[in-house]
Amino acid sequence: MSEHERLAESPSAESPWRLWGPYLAARQWGTVREDYSGNGDAWGYFSFDQARMRVYRWGEDGIAGICDRHGFLNFSLALWNGQDEILKERYFGLANSEGNHGEDVKEHWWITDGTPTHSWMRVLYRYPQRAFPYARLRELAAHAGRDHREPELSDTGVLDGDRFFDVRVSYAKAAPDDVCVEIEATNHGPEAAPLHLLPQLWFRNTWSWGRDARRPALIGSTVDGWARVVAEHSLLGRYTTHFDGAPTLLVTDNETDEAQLFGRAVNPSRYTKAGIGDHVVEGKTDVCQVVPAGGASQPGTKAAAWYRFDSVAPGESVTVRVRLIAGDGHGSAFGSTFASTMARRKDDADEFYADIAPDASPAEKKVARRAFAGLLWTKQHYRFRVREWLEGDPAHPPSPHERQGPHARNAHWKHMDVADVLSMPDEWEYPWFAAWDLAFHMVPFALVDPAFAKDQLLLLCREWLMHPDGQLPAYEWEFGDVNPPVHAWATLQVYRAEQEATGSGDRVFLARVFHKLLLNFSWWVNRKDPGGNYLFEGGFLGMDNIGPVNRSAPLEHGWRFEQSDATSWMATYALHLMQIALELARHDEAYEDVATKFVEHFLSIAQASTHFGSARRPIWDEEDGFCYDLVSRTLDGGHVEAQPVRVRSMVGLIPVLACAPLEPWVFAELPGFSGRLNYLLRRQPEFGQFLTWHTGADGERSALLSLLDDRKLRRVLTRMFDEAEFLSPHGIRSLSAAHRGGLEVEIAGAPHRIEYEPGESRTAMFGGNSNWRGPVWFPTNALLVQALCALDTFHHGAVTVELPTGSGNRVTAGEAARDLSRRLAGLFLPGPDGRRPADGKRIEGTDSPLWREHVTFSEYFDGDTGEGLGASHQTGWTALVAVLLAGWPGMCGK
Repeated sequence: MSEHERLAESPSAESPWRLWGPYLAARQWGTVREDYSGNGDAWGYFSFDQARMRVYRWGEDGIAGICDRHGFLNFSLALWNGQDEILKERYFGLANSEGNHGEDVKEHWWITDGTPTHSWMRVLYRYPQRAFPYARLRELAAHAGRDHREPELSDTGVLDGDRFFDVRVSYAKAAPDDVCVEIEATNHGPEAAPLHLLPQLWFRNTWSWGRDARRPALIGSTVDGWARVVAEHSLLGRYTTHFDGAPTLLVTDNETDEAQLFGRAVNPSRYTKAGIGDHVVEGKTDVCQVVPAGGASQPGTKAAAWYRFDSVAPGESVTVRVRLIAGDGHGSAFGSTFASTMARRKDDADEFYADIAPDASPAEKKVARRAFAGLLWTKQHYRFRVREWLEGDPAHPPSPHERQGPHARNAHWKHMDVADVLSMPDEWEYPWFAAWDLAFHMVPFALVDPAFAKDQLLLLCREWLMHPDGQLPAYEWEFGDVNPPVHAWATLQVYRAEQEATGSGDRVFLARVFHKLLLNFSWWVNRKDPGGNYLFEGGFLGMDNIGPVNRSAPLEHGWRFEQSDATSWMATYALHLMQIALELARHDEAYEDVATKFVEHFLSIAQASTHFGSARRPIWDEEDGFCYDLVSRTLDGGHVEAQPVRVRSMVGLIPVLACAPLEPWVFAELPGFSGRLNYLLRRQPEFGQFLTWHTGADGERSALLSLLDDRKLRRVLTRMFDEAEFLSPHGIRSLSAAHRGGLEVEIAGAPHRIEYEPGESRTAMFGGNSNWRGPVWFPTNALLVQALCALDTFHHGAVTVELPTGSGNRVTAGEAARDLSRRLAGLFLPGPDGRRPADGKRIEGTDSPLWREHVTFSEYFDGDTGEGLGASHQTGWTALVAVLLAGWPGMCGK
């Protein structure tokens, strides 16, 4: 069976082929879900050091691991090099307060391949042969200021001389509930070195909280020469995990070591979560069960197979094979079917990706495939019942009183009850969903797994996630924060991608999302336009520290923000909802009236943003030819005072996105809509500046709705393509480089300073781990590429720009889009010197082929050099590079 056939068999999240996947997080400690403190210090309440011996409440984590879609039974790899002070069971990183730029993982691993049904997955983890330098990494970060680079594992010297093992973990499904696992470790160092590999199986602890007393069981045995662990669970039933060879089976319980951690006299179980590690690393006895040859263990809830390789020669590889099978399994788990399954699934993956990006070069195909693999791997099980989390559990002490009031974190989201597989920004730094990140993820997902893309967009709108008032949850640190409203845009992209691939779009999906987004649009109008003037606020809107001040914090003396980006996002939102309504109206006239509602709302926003009358300033600044945030206040007598925040940043480029065509079929098939539009233009002719008309040779009329008319658009694009401002060799910067020397502006009567920062953030705003003051960010860049393509398509190449500004080289908007797309994709492709710009000064950019063969997908990129920064494994929205390489409905071509 091919991967295409498996996908056809898997239309829903409950489909058998989707039961097992990479749904196990890489980090559960330090998350909001595990924080039961009174002060909301998630990083301090549940730390990395505690994770090895303290049970999680809501999820689990591990290295290169998988679990079932319910998050009950988990499998991952643990390692020991004979020198580490603890068993290596999870990736190490710094908490937000420890890193000089916020949280930061300090490990090297790459997701190298994968298919949408997870019938084939491959991960490579690089494990040092010397003791892992936990303390040294903390020390280096503590002495590094915000002007310094983030210290990395390579800075400690532990990887010098290639003294590491490359541990490759491959998964191949022989059937939906039959998973073959191969673990191959290669010594790249100059001397022989020991290595212990411990594939682990365990149940998430669901029985210790006083809500469900049922307890699953793992029983290890070595009967008849076979090493196996049988897992029994009330929902999953029975699974048997076979271990090839003759490893030592160790069995313990997934229980907290309360005596060690909290000084309690008695532990809830004789054996605890840390028992396996304590036995292997410290040689302790009576901390776990050691299954004797020919014997069996007592029931436990965590088990490992201990493979010891006392001396792995330089260049030598050692291999461990595991098979997880529903039921009792069989005696030929490692017979010919194991090897054939591995080979077939690898061939299936090659076949599946052969048709994606067919015109791309081999180097481009590799980047796209790695991007898809990383995106697929960051599908994670996410379980969170906010009401129970706030109240605490019956079997544990009551929650602190600070968690009971209206000001507790997420106190207004008690309806939220999530237990689903969700697409995460990455598996370590952001192991939770984020609303606008997820929307961008779904565009590349639409090319490989449209069913999952549709499921995710619907899921975020379901009643157990969406707030009753219509707000979409932002992310777990504060569900009530506001992300840009890009959900309708993503829905259109997914619908059109499937329509192009199959010849028909899923109208039921389109309607289901549309109905929920009507509620969300109303929430925006009612909550984020307090003046009722069609100029919107929203806070930082996902772009963190882009302003001179925190735009999410209230201003003094009655001042408030009216934001260029919030207003433009809402204009874009109205256009996307209009387009969805028009598409639905082709088969159901009831949607035609709704489409007219959104075109009217767009025109009102457009009018307010570009001309608001003598008493108010628009966000459009005629003097500068750019869009700015405003701060305004109402004085005695009702007079309104408004001032622009004259900082040229991405907030002034978002208006470019607010454009949408009205194709000839709209006027031919929907007379009610076209009649209402004509009526509006007669009654309010000033709206005409936001429409451009075109009449084809056949007499058919079409129109383009745009927030910026042709003159304003050209002025903005002149700045956008200016190398001294926004245009970098690697994409569009988030802040103009014209502010390199710093800029002081007055906001609400007080001076504030901002400066172009092309790399990592030099401020602590929003944790300091991301920066919108100069770097290149993929999501907004991809939207600009698409907007330029839409303009070019409508105008049939008649719109031209100077690229770069001042060069005398005029190109069409489509050619400019393709140039921008090449710059973005070029971050991951070898340049004339053979190096990838995204690697920068990191160890992946060295001459060693062991490092340079691996592409990494970072959160954002230096505005001058292109070096990848922020979260180092955020394939999430950076996977949009695969879309740029593979093609995208509505794009101008590669």
